[in-house]
Amino acid sequence: MSRCRTSARYALLASLAWVGLDSATVHAQRPSTMAGRSTVYAPNGMVATSQPLASAAGLEILRRGGNAIDAAVSAAAVLSVTEPHMTGIGGDMFAIVWLAREQRLVALNASGRAGSLMTRETLQARGFRAGSQQGVMSVTVPGALAGWDKLVRTYGKCTLAQVLQPAIGYARDGFPVSPIIAAQWANEVAFLQRDSAAAATYLPGGRAPKAGEWFRNADYARTLRTIADSGIGTFYGGSLGQRIVARISALNGFVTLNDLRRNAPEWVTPMSVPFQGYRVWELPPSNQGIAALEMLRILEPYDLKAMGHNSPAYLHHLIEAKKLAYADLDRFVGDADHLAMPASQLLTDEFIAERRSHLNPQRAQERVDPGPLRTKSETVYLTVADAEGNMVSFINSIYDYFGSGIVVPGTGFALHNRGAGFTLTEGLPNTVAPGKRPFHTLIPGFVTQTVNGREQAYMSFGLMGGGVQAQGHVQFLLNHFVFGMDVQEAIDAPRFRHYDRQRVALEPPIGDGVRNALVGMGHVLIEQPTIAFGGAQAIVRLARGFAAGSDPRKDGMAVGY
Repeated sequence: MSRCRTSARYALLASLAWVGLDSATVHAQRPSTMAGRSTVYAPNGMVATSQPLASAAGLEILRRGGNAIDAAVSAAAVLSVTEPHMTGIGGDMFAIVWLAREQRLVALNASGRAGSLMTRETLQARGFRAGSQQGVMSVTVPGALAGWDKLVRTYGKCTLAQVLQPAIGYARDGFPVSPIIAAQWANEVAFLQRDSAAAATYLPGGRAPKAGEWFRNADYARTLRTIADSGIGTFYGGSLGQRIVARISALNGFVTLNDLRRNAPEWVTPMSVPFQGYRVWELPPSNQGIAALEMLRILEPYDLKAMGHNSPAYLHHLIEAKKLAYADLDRFVGDADHLAMPASQLLTDEFIAERRSHLNPQRAQERVDPGPLRTKSETVYLTVADAEGNMVSFINSIYDYFGSGIVVPGTGFALHNRGAGFTLTEGLPNTVAPGKRPFHTLIPGFVTQTVNGREQAYMSFGLMGGGVQAQGHVQFLLNHFVFGMDVQEAIDAPRFRHYDRQRVALEPPIGDGVRNALVGMGHVLIEQPTIAFGGAQAIVRLARGFAAGSDPRKDGMAVGY
């Protein structure tokens, strides 16, 4: 019999979320500083997510006998209800898991593939827009639900039905919408109105719910209940899958019932580089995690601490390293089965030295080419740790806000638009083709350290936000390891986000002197909203207990027991 028990009393724990912190205070602080929270410490277990009800649900699972894997999936399911524009069973997921008993890392790629009808020629003829496509042309097989199931069945103590109970309860009974989510939701009204089922699901009374207003999603509650009762087979080829495929087909999409049936998550081997006496781990392609590792390697010889945190020289070096690493993403990263050279080649001394040679310490590069080929080959992040020492770094997404914008009538969830990650350029690892996994921005991170000759878990971390993720990982790690910030300070510190060519955005606390100096180096500064800089969560394992931080740029919290 399962050792996991579930309860409906999630709102009790969630009431901790906004004590002394109303939405007006949050918005008043944000323009002048990213700070304002303390690091959370707890002796037994910890959950950090981007929405309070999800953190509370994960904590309740831990307290009732579930482990970190169970709690992570339960929190992800709640986020699919409370943060529906970011995540859900219509999307994909990735995870890195530290197994305390086995003292090792495992990693799961639960991203779906292009439908068997998705060809480059068809997309070209229909005006596909790589990087920004929404609608049915962008829908690929959703892999998240299969990933949830795989994690719980393999390493959890609970059943999938048990960990889904909090999400079912919030979808069925409703919940008050939190402030940042409400603001983002309101911006998508016109987009949601393009699809009648999306509007019926997410625009009750014809508008987005405001902060504090109650939102129910009875259709999604029934969908999750069906999955809990019947298993994921109903989605991957059964009655729910048949409804999904019928809707996609009616809109001239590319996913067939056999595509859903063939979906299978894959255990993968994470990649790592040494860093400041620790080891940083990311997932291999098809996602952008390798760019964070490449950036760290490019920056190795520079005395970043002497430059000063967020000084012009410091930011310039990070931005230029980002340009080099991301140029390599475009050329060399895609489905792992279709790489032109092994991903590990991008981290070799020879390759990194060549890339570093292009970094001009005085001047911003306008155009950056990828490194030489050597053929030898919008989102939620959460993290959980339990009393046994298991730690989970978990990310789940439907890509853009509300994904493709398509909701199958009566199901209550949006299908993702991850197919927008493909390119139509011929001959690249990420060139679209039937059955191929698209390039992914989703990257959970992990850090280990060697203690008495054995690798030990140190930190699970991640940062959601599309293309900001790898560059955000690097900034967070440097804040913590080079500048000695605690985990919350490292999350709070103002960030940059580079876009393309010389365009870069800086958060408001970075002052005019720094901005003027960067412009003098050739950078072109642009303004972007707070959400563009991502939202991070992190848990550090201490000698006894855990420390955690949660990003003030989001509605979430870290909570432990």
